[in-house]
Amino acid sequence: MFADNDPRLSRLLDGIVRLASGDLQSRIEVSPARDELDAIIMGTNMLAEDLQIIYQELEQRVEVRTQLLREAHLEMQEMAMQDPLTGLANRSALLAALKSAQGNGARDGEAPVILLLDLDAFKTINDTLGHTVGDQVLITVGERIRGAVRETDVVARLGGDEFAVVMPATGPDQASIVGQRILAALQQPIELPDRSIRCGASLGLSVGDAGQGPEDMLMQADVAMYASKAEGQNRLHIFEPGLLLVRRLRSQLVDDLRAAIKGQGLVLHYQPVVELATGRIEGVEALIRWNHPSRGLIMPDEFIPLAEEAGLISELGFWVLNTAVGQLRDWISDSVVDSRFSVRINISPTDLQSLQFIEDVRAVLTETGVRPEQVVLELTEMAIVKGNDLDRYSLGGLRGLGVGIEIDDFGTGYSSISYLRKLPVDRVKVDRSLIVGLGTDPTQPALVAAVLQLVRACGLEAVWEGVETAVQADHLRNLGCLSAQGYFFSRPLPAEQIPALVAAQSSAGNTRQ
Repeated sequence: MFADNDPRLSRLLDGIVRLASGDLQSRIEVSPARDELDAIIMGTNMLAEDLQIIYQELEQRVEVRTQLLREAHLEMQEMAMQDPLTGLANRSALLAALKSAQGNGARDGEAPVILLLDLDAFKTINDTLGHTVGDQVLITVGERIRGAVRETDVVARLGGDEFAVVMPATGPDQASIVGQRILAALQQPIELPDRSIRCGASLGLSVGDAGQGPEDMLMQADVAMYASKAEGQNRLHIFEPGLLLVRRLRSQLVDDLRAAIKGQGLVLHYQPVVELATGRIEGVEALIRWNHPSRGLIMPDEFIPLAEEAGLISELGFWVLNTAVGQLRDWISDSVVDSRFSVRINISPTDLQSLQFIEDVRAVLTETGVRPEQVVLELTEMAIVKGNDLDRYSLGGLRGLGVGIEIDDFGTGYSSISYLRKLPVDRVKVDRSLIVGLGTDPTQPALVAAVLQLVRACGLEAVWEGVETAVQADHLRNLGCLSAQGYFFSRPLPAEQIPALVAAQSSAGNTRQ
């Protein structure tokens, strides 16, 4: 046993207090006696060593976790400022870069420039080739833009097919040179594993002014870009104040179109499709027109692109479908036409990308009581041949309803004959460009005969579009073509004029008999 006045007890107590206060490096001296008290002191020292090791390991783990958290935070910050598809800056990062460039420019007396870019054909690529191909195109476009700009420039994808470049301390001349480099880079074909794609762009350029915010500069570049797009593909336009008026007029026109779809102003004209052998009007094609309250009659070439840009094309398409089939029902009810008469309705690639469209067609047929085979849906050759899986599913669903499907503008696009044989279509409408030389070009009849043979080899029939002369009609009739459409037979007419035209044709047919 050890004495109460043993100095080791005091050292042991002091050591325990130091350990308790956090001094894990403290050790208690062991005496030469090596008795029970020394054993307790040695055990306390071993405990201190264990605690020190544990504390060091804990500190290391905390340091590692802190570093991981710091790296995760930085990664999240980068992700928040980065477009996930292309790896470019996103809209937030672009605006931050533009604000910074404006601040630096204000101090140095030099203004930044922003270039805004929109691809000219991306919607068609996405609609006809699918989103996987579309994504690859966007990635390639991002790489080409980044390769065409300077190291100090910030390239961003704002969403969809819209890209932007912030160029700090740059004049419009230098920025225009960079913009032209971008356009040249994007004009080169994009080579994918099984196809080559061309995808030009429209560029808008805005130069910053003192006191101007980033959003204002972006808006001005957007206005300039739309001016560029209106001038044609692969153009660059520099913002000027007068363009704001054009932008306001366009916005007003979009609002007017939206109101016309929901209210009044849109009308359908109908162009007859004629059976060549007899002259019988076998059906009509519904063609939309817009009677604007102040601008008068606006043709579809002007407002259909507007509807596509504004996201109104599906609403517009449903209006045409509902109106045209409803008109056919009225003609049938009034005994103007018989059960063989059909109405042809143009639909957009966007419609095929919506499963709701099949239900819309079903609902219109049910509501009107029109037989499905009297409704023929027309799609462009590019859309129907290059469509993706959803397009083909939609086509199958439409065929399941019993409606007819016709390829429009045949002979101007892809024309994959092996694929054409497998498509769920009934007819093709041969583009007017293939018959324009009938009667004047001695080689043209052979071409028309070859096209007709090709179409029939695929198990289909053809409607010949753009017939403008009796000579063209006679040539087609003599070659054995069945149906045609064009100004020679009739221009597109308002609905109220169709009954008289059908009656006149019927009387002429009875006279010939």
